Parts: sequence; structure tokens; C-alpha cells
Amino acid sequence: MAAGLGTTLAAAALAPAFGAVNNKTMENVKLEDPTTKYPRPPFQEQKQEWPGLASKMTPKPDHGEISYKGSGRLKGRKALITGGDSGMGRAAAIAYAREGADVAINYYPTEEADAQEVIALMKKEGVKAIAIPGDLRDEAFCKKLVDEAVKQLGGLDILVNNAARQQTQKSILDITSEAFDATMKTNIYAPFWTTKAALPHLKPGSVIIGTTSEQATDPSGDLYDYAQTKAATSNYVKSLAKQLGPKGIRVNGVAPGPIWTPLQVSGGATMEKLKEFGGQTALGRPGQPVELASIYVQLAASDASFSTGQIYGANGGGKA
Repeated sequence: MAAGLGTTLAAAALAPAFGAVNNKTMENVKLEDPTTKYPRPPFQEQKQEWPGLASKMTPKPDHGEISYKGSGRLKGRKALITGGDSGMGRAAAIAYAREGADVAINYYPTEEADAQEVIALMKKEGVKAIAIPGDLRDEAFCKKLVDEAVKQLGGLDILVNNAARQQTQKSILDITSEAFDATMKTNIYAPFWTTKAALPHLKPGSVIIGTTSEQATDPSGDLYDYAQTKAATSNYVKSLAKQLGPKGIRVNGVAPGPIWTPLQVSGGATMEKLKEFGGQTALGRPGQPVELASIYVQLAASDASFSTGQIYGANGGGKA
């Protein structure tokens, strides 16, 4: 869920990418009303154990399984995506594969069912599709994850730090030290560990992409711990971009607003919020993961070579 500091620039830069349609078919693309393109609230009450499965949500999120069409923009690239089983990570994985990239996804072991759906979709594109389950809260696993991705992909030039933990709590008094630690390790420590492990493998032209949130700049009162991790994400993107720019490695962030993902049904939102989720945006609905897919593609593509240290927002007209 996220904030857009660069939203205007993003709109211009992403124009060629949105829809992933080639020039030959451009004249056949019909206008779509964004207010009615996807489901609007109210949504039915539903709850899952953390971290939740997209396949059990009602309605099911659209990650681009059918709608995303590729055009070879990332052919030959090698990507590692954390949280690639659902949400924006899944949308990015499907899009990357359809753009020609070989992709490894990481996910929590209980999310195997969702992950295998993604793997099957990517394999249909004729690219390498690697599943590496494990807990990112473990530093040793994060290093192993990168090593395994490099080994099976034959290298690495795209790292997407997307996995996140979000649990709503009305009061700071309700957040245990154990829960706080779990959020910090998933959202802050894990990207630190994976980035450190990946850097020796990244050559000039490589990219790192972090998933931040509108919560970084407009935090909700009941997402005290999650919101501060997203502010940290936005800041590490800008800091790391300055550090790695001279090495030819670009670092950017994607900042969604309310997006329909398992985060919401597995403790990330109250039932009251869930029923009206996304209704406060200018478009009157939550976003779908696929609506951010082309942003992840654009930031990974070589024609975005002057974009680094940027936060690209997609929040449906919510507060920036």
C-alpha cells in the first residue's frame, strides 16, 4: 500500500509500458473506465491465517494471469522476487516471465499452493521458473536464497524486495515485542540481508526494486509498525541509489495504495476496513496487483536507465 513521490514522472515514463501492447495492435485497444474495471466495495467478510492465500480470497485478485501481455522487454534478464506467490510480487513475476526474463520467487512455505500456480504460469512462457520457499526473517536463509537463485538462474540482474508483513493493531499497547520483531525482520532486515548477498553478483545495468507504500507518508493509526517499515523502505531506496549509482546499478521503489492482496485478509485490516477497502480512493475501489505490474517492468527495463532513487506511486488518487 503506498505513496507516490514521483507519480507525475511515473505517469510519463510508464506510458509506453502500460498495457504491454505492441504497436501493431495499439489501434485495437479500447478505453477502459478505471472506476469500474475491477470490483468495488463492499466486500464480504473473510479471514485467513497469516500469511494468507490469494487463491482463497473472494473475489480473487488479478495478478495478470490472463490480462498481462508481454513484448520481450526483459528477454535474457534474471530476476529474484521475494513474496512472489501473491500480490505485487506475483504480478511482477508473471509480467517478467512474459517479458522474457528467467525468474526465481521466494515465499513462506505455507504459501506453496499459490507459488506453484505462479511457477506453472511462468513455465508456460518458456523461461526458467524457480521456487525457493523459506523464512526471510532468517539471515542465513536470505544468503542461501540469493546463492540458490544465482546458481539456478545462471546469474542475477534484477532483485525485487517485495515480501512484507502487515498486522493491524488498534493500539501500540497491543503490539507484542515478538510481533514487532517479526515485522521489522520481514520488512527491513530481509531486504538488507538479500541486498547484501546479491550485490557481488550485480553488474552495471542491474536493478534493485523495493516495494514501499502510501503508508510511508500517510500512515494509518492502526499500522504503527508496518508504516514505519515502509518509510524505511523509501529511505533505503534513495540512500542505496546514491551509493550504487556510480556502479551503474539503479535502485527504485514502487509505492502502492490499497491493493487487493492476502495482506488484507490475514490480519492486515479489520473486518470493518476490509468491507470498504479502497472505497476512499478517487477511483472508489482498491487496486489489483496487475495494475502495478508494468511499473515493475518499466523500472527493470533498460529504457528506464535514467531513473534511480525514485518512488513510483500508484494509489488510485489517494493522498500522496
